Amino acid sequence: MRKPFLDTGWRPSRRLVLAAGALVALLVLAAVLALGTRSGHGTDAPRTQSTPAVPQESASTPGPATRSGSTSVPGPPPLSDPLAFARASAVMLWSFDARTTRHGEQLAGMRTWMTNESAYADWDSVQAQIPDPVLWARLKDNAQHATATVSEAHFPSAFKAALAENPTAITEAYIYAVTVRGKTRLAWTGGGSGAEDRQITLAVQCRPGTDCRLVAVAPNVAP
Repeated sequence: MRKPFLDTGWRPSRRLVLAAGALVALLVLAAVLALGTRSGHGTDAPRTQSTPAVPQESASTPGPATRSGSTSVPGPPPLSDPLAFARASAVMLWSFDARTTRHGEQLAGMRTWMTNESAYADWDSVQAQIPDPVLWARLKDNAQHATATVSEAHFPSAFKAALAENPTAITEAYIYAVTVRGKTRLAWTGGGSGAEDRQITLAVQCRPGTDCRLVAVAPNVAP
């Protein structure tokens, strides 16, 4: 029996890059994504928009989210809450079924979760969460598949601190940083199985009146 590929902690190929003009959004995300600079300090924040309330974490993280292995990636759920959407996104990113889903199909399904605002979308960081086509073929040879559960999701402390310093900053792009924790369970040819704890920090966009969408995967997990 071939040795199963258990290390599913694929890392992004580059840091999150935002549009140069989105200074306010950069301010909010910089503290979370370790970009090293904090520009815009609120001077460019819109003055005519009201300050949005950050969703309460206790009300936004009910029950574990789950997804079983399937032949294709499910589409994004109609959620307007960043914590709930981040939980669903983590399950999507951590689940796969190489037995029945081709590499290109997996990527196509993942792309449907992305924001259509190209100024913010970092597709490279998202697609880097799955193996390249060569490794995917190895997973298929081993009939490897994975299911995921989420136990907890929260706004990182750095994100909340940045938002507290400039509450109107979020109204530029409505991008929220969310750290999600959970577990992935894997199975492969011959009855083999394994499990590993997972954690990830995601940037999700939840504009008022629209469903949330995935923006990026942070290069490091923000506490």
